[in-house]
Amino acid sequence: MNDRIARAALTRLFEPNDTVGRTLVGRLGAYAALRLATGAQPAPTLPDVTSEDLTDAVKRWAPRVPELDPERDLATIERLGGGFLIPGDEHWPAGMDDLPDAPLGLWYRGNIGNGIPDPSKCAALAGSRDRTSYGAAVTGDIAYGLAQRGICVIAGLAYGIDAHAHRAALAGSAGGGPATIAVLAGGVDRDYPSGNADLAAAISGNGLTLSELPPGSAPTRYRFLQRNRIIAALAGVTCVVEARWRSGALNTAHHAETIARHVAAVPGSVHSANSAGCHRLLKEGGAVLVSDAAELAELLAG
Repeated sequence: MNDRIARAALTRLFEPNDTVGRTLVGRLGAYAALRLATGAQPAPTLPDVTSEDLTDAVKRWAPRVPELDPERDLATIERLGGGFLIPGDEHWPAGMDDLPDAPLGLWYRGNIGNGIPDPSKCAALAGSRDRTSYGAAVTGDIAYGLAQRGICVIAGLAYGIDAHAHRAALAGSAGGGPATIAVLAGGVDRDYPSGNADLAAAISGNGLTLSELPPGSAPTRYRFLQRNRIIAALAGVTCVVEARWRSGALNTAHHAETIARHVAAVPGSVHSANSAGCHRLLKEGGAVLVSDAAELAELLAG
């Protein structure tokens, strides 16, 4: 079994935040970590994993072991017109290497021929699912303007701000590279929400849909929060267009700040709850105020 197959198996065995699993891969490599996790070889003594933590982890992983069939998963993604990227591959996104908890691999659907742009050529747009007409209009203007400048728009395929960002980027595509990339919280064969299935297909025709989870995986609340770190790492700047005081978009901004990426926010009405999160970022000094695509492009160029 090679490293690619082992990593494919581990994406089904480990949850994205499994620190014990990540430590095993870092210490032993993917193949040896898989053998240990599935009980095929005894556990060695490791300086940064206690025997109790390892025992608990093996019990946690045990119910998933019978489901492991990485060759099937790899055949499935190939049949869907995609593939599986691992560190060291030609198209492995450079931004992933800035994450302390980088994905073990990335499953994708779409056109990988043009690669995944460097973070300096990508901007993430994040915001509320229950967007206002103001949020939709501003998102459309910014995403279209970014795409016209050859900047790839990264978002999460959700309703609201995400969907408007993807659609406007596709409309503004200048060619020569992916106009937009969607990062999913479940398998790339499970378009979520289902109402955006046509949008996901359009994105795959021009760009990519990505996930660290294997085909068939269902999105969960926790997986949504974890995928936000990938969105942040792919982009040189994360811009929150519209967000409530407590919002998943702020989680994406936090991940971006943690890995020293630019964070920006669009101001809104003081009467709008959907702009309270943006104003919070601006007041706390974690974000730069922006109002259009040109200002985001300047941040990327700086």
